[in-house]
Amino acid sequence: MQRDRTRERSEAPPWAYRHLGRRTRRLVASVREAATTIEDLGFGTMWFPETAGREAMAQAGILLSQTRRIVVAAGSTDIYARDPVTTAAAQRTFEEAFPGRFLLGLWDSHPSLAEDIRGHHFGPPLPTMRAYLDALDAAPFGPPATAASPHRVLAALDPGMLALAAERAWGANPLGMPVEHTRNARAVLGPTGLLAVTQLCVLGPDRSHTAALARTTAAAALPNRRALLPDLGYENVDSLDDRLVDALVAHGTAEDIARRVHEHLDAGADHVSLHLFTTTPHTPPTQQWKQLAVHLLP
Repeated sequence: MQRDRTRERSEAPPWAYRHLGRRTRRLVASVREAATTIEDLGFGTMWFPETAGREAMAQAGILLSQTRRIVVAAGSTDIYARDPVTTAAAQRTFEEAFPGRFLLGLWDSHPSLAEDIRGHHFGPPLPTMRAYLDALDAAPFGPPATAASPHRVLAALDPGMLALAAERAWGANPLGMPVEHTRNARAVLGPTGLLAVTQLCVLGPDRSHTAALARTTAAAALPNRRALLPDLGYENVDSLDDRLVDALVAHGTAEDIARRVHEHLDAGADHVSLHLFTTTPHTPPTQQWKQLAVHLLP
């Protein structure tokens, strides 16, 4: 009998799976260790997005199980990643197991993610999100004796989505926008809507060390924000001048980043989270969080 050498070449040897398992365990262990560190430093909420990588609800379960008191906020769960009934059941399960510690953030995704990767039809953002919220509230499944949870925000940048957040959620989580946007968002949400801003940032010994990564980060964030920036006073958006880079990405020392946090708070934010970018993106920036805690926490 002739041996199938093509199949032999395509199959990984057993040691490869053992190596992959060790590497995966190390990665998850680093996430657990980082979660514990963040909580022990005194931060009140741990935010994470959902675009690629770990599935949002599984990631939230890992973080909630590893910690004792901190709120875990899945800030931008993709509404095309799971149907509303599944999302409602997951949220109710977390509410049963970790009362008051899980915050659901809903995101209307991108056409390329929804269609090319997930295989769905991408609908108009506002009607699609409204229909998703209707189905979420009407979802019949979940642990016994649990009801639909009000603990949700919308990942919102434009005025229409901000208005929907004021109407149908606790509030909004704008990500990666200048302080001028925070001021406008507060006006749309009104005095009582939760405004939880996420600030992009790069921490270093001084601004000369952080300038290059800040510009790369701003360039990656620009496409989804380009249409909104002229109304905030940034006219030559495509030139990505230093003023715009600084507006999108707080960078420099811990004092520089803390100053930006207080600017958002003065502009009407209730809460500011920091999305730290580093040159080693697969390693939790534990030391940087420790530096920031000194300047941000009582």
